[in-house]
Amino acid sequence: MLRITIDNILIEVEEGTTILQAARMIGGSVVPPAMCYYSKLKGSGGKCRSCLVKVAQGSAKDPRPMPKLVASCSTPVQDGMVVENKISVEVQQAREGIVELLLLNHPLDCPVCDQAGECDLQDLAFGFGMEETETIEPRREYPVVDIGPLIKLHMNRCIHCYRCVLTAEQITKKRAHGMLYRGDTMEISTFIQTAIENDFSGNMIDVCPVGALTDRTFRFKSRVWFLNPMNAHRECSSCGGKVTAWMFGSEIYRVTGRKDRFGELEEFICNECRFEKKDISDWVIEGPRKIKRQSVISGNQYEHLKKGSIIHPIEGTTEPQE
Repeated sequence: MLRITIDNILIEVEEGTTILQAARMIGGSVVPPAMCYYSKLKGSGGKCRSCLVKVAQGSAKDPRPMPKLVASCSTPVQDGMVVENKISVEVQQAREGIVELLLLNHPLDCPVCDQAGECDLQDLAFGFGMEETETIEPRREYPVVDIGPLIKLHMNRCIHCYRCVLTAEQITKKRAHGMLYRGDTMEISTFIQTAIENDFSGNMIDVCPVGALTDRTFRFKSRVWFLNPMNAHRECSSCGGKVTAWMFGSEIYRVTGRKDRFGELEEFICNECRFEKKDISDWVIEGPRKIKRQSVISGNQYEHLKKGSIIHPIEGTTEPQE
């Protein structure tokens, strides 16, 4: 077993464990954010850089610190390693820069985005983003691409995390989309406007950390904080049939895979369960699903960021006008 200290907390892990995985074993605020890493997808991680941490001591044999911040999702643990995440000012400043970079071309359409309320980028921006942007240049925009009747692609919101590409590569029988071009023109798309119709393609919606891929059957129907997530299951020949049914009263608005406390799918589900079975009689409702309301919107954490105005002043924050 290897011993590692993260934010002054000592833990023993097996050889081959990454810093991020070790931090998740500890839990709480010690865990770095991850926008591209996904434990169930091989080859994920190392792209968004939001999980950067400081290695203050490389190992017990070589106590020298690493010269630069490292990606915790792809850096293996060494015996005696000392890592700083939340307690490091350098890490916090770097993370603020990463968030600014991710938001550089991201549209400010949270009020109309179906991902609002369960968006990893929203939570990351709340913790490390600025109230106002420093850029004056126009944001990059992509032409609308139709990838099929079930999934809506909003390329302007994409942060190039590669999760959807890896999901299609490893879960479905044939991948029909991928990363095209390079640099500022890089985009997720299909070749010659091919529709994505794989039986497990809907899982790309669940793994997407932002609102770049959304469910067309749920589009603009409701906000997630108005719905009740219920554990449900059915007999299915393609997948395990264990899902989360998002209900309003006795009506099922959408169906997603069940996610763990880190927002990752416990099991991948098929398109039949996700898109076609919306009648309550199709499912055995087990009961309410216990989920962590970590979203900054569902937790109402934006309240203290409200700014007063002459027309609608916030009590106690504006002086009377003469």
